[in-house]
Amino acid sequence: MAEQINEQELIAYIAGKTKADPQKIKSVLKYEQDFINKAHKNAKGEVDIDSDDIADYVLSRPDIKLDELTVDNILDAEMDFLMEKGIASYLD
Repeated sequence: MAEQINEQELIAYIAGKTKADPQKIKSVLKYEQDFINKAHKNAKGEVDIDSDDIADYVLSRPDIKLDELTVDNILDAEMDFLMEKGIASYLD
């Protein structure tokens, strides 16, 4: 993601929508970024990632003590934030 986002604003937004602990949100986002960084880019330099794959990766981390629904809600709220800011979009 080339655009800069305000991490504190993002975490506050996600916490407001999900009621999840901000520290746990940070951990989920950190592992999500690790997953994205390891993903292969297509010819246009874009990464097409399934959100279920990200959730599975995050849930497989030993220090993540959240249920799947909470992780999904955090990732969904993050995507809502990024779409509202015009930074990301869903592919058809």
